[in-house]
Amino acid sequence: MKKSKIYKYKPYFKVLFWMALVVSYVAAVIPQDLAPNIGGMSDKGHHVFAFIVLGILLRLGYKIEYWHALLLLVGYGVLIEFSQLYTVNRSAEMNDILADFIGSFIGLKLYKYIHKII
Repeated sequence: MKKSKIYKYKPYFKVLFWMALVVSYVAAVIPQDLAPNIGGMSDKGHHVFAFIVLGILLRLGYKIEYWHALLLLVGYGVLIEFSQLYTVNRSAEMNDILADFIGSFIGLKLYKYIHKII
């Protein structure tokens, strides 16, 4: 079986995944007035975009099954919302977890197509 061209970049994708994870967590738990506003997107748009990126990078960096990756990413979204209960000017919302799920689903599905074309 022929290895994908992206195989040699796996260590870089791992680093990018962990960087994205740390940046997304910090952005989610800093006080709202200090949080970055990226491109005029709504809060839910930020969640979806972040989890699309995390889903793609997770699968590119690690050999992990789709369902395990989805479970880990949604669990991470729940952790973020739980952390926001103890953060100044932040509130936990079920709709954020739903947006995280949607972003994770999209990102993991996009990986499938990215992997096919590379």
